Amino acid sequence: GSRAHAGQSEDWPFPQDIPKPSSARPGLAGAYPASIERFLLVRSVSGAALSPDGTTLALTARITGVPQLWTVPATGGWPRQLTFAAGGITMHRWAPDGKSLIYAADRDGNERQAFTFISADGRKEQVALAYDGSFRVFGAFAPDGRRFVYSSTKRNGTDFDIYLAERGTGTSRLLHRGRFGWFASSWQPGGDLVLVSETRGEDGNDLHLLDTGTGAVETLFAPEDPSAFTSFAWMPDGSGFFMATNLDRDHAGLAFFDLKTRRLSWLATPDRDVEDVALAGRGRYLAWTENDGGFSRLVVEDRRTGKRIPVPAGLPRGIYTLAASADAARLAITVRSPQIPGDVWVWDLARGALWRATQSTLAGIDPARLVMPESLFFAASDGLRLHGLLYLPRAMDPDTKPPVVVRVHGGPTAQARPRFDPVIQYLVGRGIAVFDLNFRGSTGFGKRFARADNGRERPKAVRDVAEAVAFLRRDGRVDADRAAVMGGSYGGFLVNAVMGMYPGVYKAGVSFVGVSDWVRALEEASPALKASDRLEYGDITDPAWRAFFAEISPIRYADRIRAPMLFSHGANDPRDPVTESDRMVRILRRNGVPVTYLRFPDEGHGVRRLGNRVTLYRAVAAFLEAHLGKAAAR
Repeated sequence: GSRAHAGQSEDWPFPQDIPKPSSARPGLAGAYPASIERFLLVRSVSGAALSPDGTTLALTARITGVPQLWTVPATGGWPRQLTFAAGGITMHRWAPDGKSLIYAADRDGNERQAFTFISADGRKEQVALAYDGSFRVFGAFAPDGRRFVYSSTKRNGTDFDIYLAERGTGTSRLLHRGRFGWFASSWQPGGDLVLVSETRGEDGNDLHLLDTGTGAVETLFAPEDPSAFTSFAWMPDGSGFFMATNLDRDHAGLAFFDLKTRRLSWLATPDRDVEDVALAGRGRYLAWTENDGGFSRLVVEDRRTGKRIPVPAGLPRGIYTLAASADAARLAITVRSPQIPGDVWVWDLARGALWRATQSTLAGIDPARLVMPESLFFAASDGLRLHGLLYLPRAMDPDTKPPVVVRVHGGPTAQARPRFDPVIQYLVGRGIAVFDLNFRGSTGFGKRFARADNGRERPKAVRDVAEAVAFLRRDGRVDADRAAVMGGSYGGFLVNAVMGMYPGVYKAGVSFVGVSDWVRALEEASPALKASDRLEYGDITDPAWRAFFAEISPIRYADRIRAPMLFSHGANDPRDPVTESDRMVRILRRNGVPVTYLRFPDEGHGVRRLGNRVTLYRAVAAFLEAHLGKAAAR
């Protein structure tokens, strides 16, 4: 999905396609269906981290409209704003003593970060690493808090190397020269060793151990079949670490690596992915999450008794992100679901108490009106098991079935999960059902499924998008004769492709920042992308591959598109240039196909500004209602 491109777009001679931003008028609270403005004004919290003693939560929140660092008592209470960075912050971490934090900030989303220390009361700041124009990624604090490791492209602008910074002097030195992506992630308690991840393809990494004293690197895992090693949790005595990995398995399991014996042992190997791993209360409580059809399942084990602790009934269903307190027996769980945009619950594992610590705003929307999806599996024509989340409008006329939008995510290494999505909830509120599809190539269903669209298998993902309609027809709850397809980036490619390769399946298509010519997209990819592209797509310098990508490019099938289309693209898109949509629009209009085009002059790969987002999603709703007909919502 993350395509990079150099050239700027030509001027577009059709002024009617250049949208004017709408002023946001949310309307009255309680009105149903709610306006798109209310959905776009919903706020959430992210990056929740518990202080080592478990008393304070640090988190990123957009309460002011920009992401800043806030703290709130772990027991709940009034949040305190710590940072006032003009463009907001990008990450934060507690120092090991809990008296200060480090945070990062870049310049207008350019990902070139500076690091700053800030006291826990927000009254004292000190520059840790000044802005120098290089890409940087924070790694981990040393146990004493006086040093930290990070990755940076300072040496040559493209490769990430690993550096050690001294907190007192503000100096740093090169520890290891990397190639492509080397990222420090976790420091051994009471020792000098740091776990380092080396990027390999779109969904894999190798694992190394770096000695910060000598600079020596030992490779722990570099399997022939690329695997993932993530979410490390060290034993407090530094004797080994827990992690999630799919080494020699289709799904990621929970494993422990013993430093003395250099042996890996499996603790949990469910037939779904283990995702987050955390250790609380000085190593006594081990917690992890499992991806169960997109929803998270939380498991906590008391390592002293060897027994699992039942999860309190008050924890809402959704997607969980874990953060443990090193010393206290407390676990912070960030919950995201269609009814919860992102809030934190704290579980006191010793006392068994669970409470909600933060309250984000739903901008006056009644959460009871927000729709939870149903998780559905179905078979593709070649027998592969596909998945999707079906959102049905709440108040439906029992005699009529709603029209449906099949949504296809970007990536392709991503997953449709039951999170709060303003556009899905806006459409469902207006009486249009949404089927959020996990086609082959999606993550969350094992690595075989994630790689089932690689190379020459790519057209099968397009076929999956067509076959979703046949499944919905068999399911019988929506009107499959009134179906539209909608997606962005890689999802935009799938929309462009399915409308031409399978004409007649969909009554309308909505394509945001989509690829129409793969040869151009792969040729102009950035150096880091090219490394993963060879595994994910194929070698574009090989004439046979080149011919294959020309063959599957949507531009080849554009003449076969008959149904109305809506395209949206930012003129400054650095990943898929705006010409990718321009060409599709020109061909369709020449052929007399109805096209709505929103070509934003001040946007890139996606639409960020509130006024532009309001304009875009109002246009999408009007387009869908015009071509699918209104649902008879009561």
